[in-house]
Amino acid sequence: MSTVTAVPLQPVRRRVLVYLWLGIALAVIAAVALAWQAPQDQAAIALAKIRRSDSTIQQTSSGLLYKVVQPGTGGIHPTDEDVTLVNYEGKLLDGTTFDASQQPTPIPVKRVVPGFSEALKLMTKGAKFHVWIKPGLAYGDKVSGPIPANSVLSFDIELLDWKSEAEIQQMQQMQQMMQQQRGAGGAPGAAPQGEH
Repeated sequence: MSTVTAVPLQPVRRRVLVYLWLGIALAVIAAVALAWQAPQDQAAIALAKIRRSDSTIQQTSSGLLYKVVQPGTGGIHPTDEDVTLVNYEGKLLDGTTFDASQQPTPIPVKRVVPGFSEALKLMTKGAKFHVWIKPGLAYGDKVSGPIPANSVLSFDIELLDWKSEAEIQQMQQMQQMMQQQRGAGGAPGAAPQGEH
């Protein structure tokens, strides 16, 4: 038969426990920060590689990358108060298409992600651009439909035309008035029914 000798444990000082818990908390915070930073670093690396791949790619102060595929005409650009008419196709960097216009699509400049808005304001009528939008100018760390968090978005954009929101509202009001007149008395200029 063997005998076990019990050795009493010495109490741990409170200060040592505090340092131990602080160390664990700092390790967890550092791990979370690294996990958050990694996708952003991957996006930055991908954008830097894209920029180096073609000397005609330009970068704005916000970090938007764009290439003029076809210059437009005139020197006037859309503003935040305009609604543009565009053809576009949006892809992820792996080539997956997440959105595309099936026909010319009206897009209010101020109601899209900041990077797309910035690209529209750089374009003139008839221009075709290829743009790369970093996560900070798109959806950031949020998932949006088929777009994963921290995604770089790639767009082919053709700017066909634009009008101010005020002009569009005025055109809509005129159209409504014309429809009301047709509904009340038939086609404009037509003789009322029953009279010849």
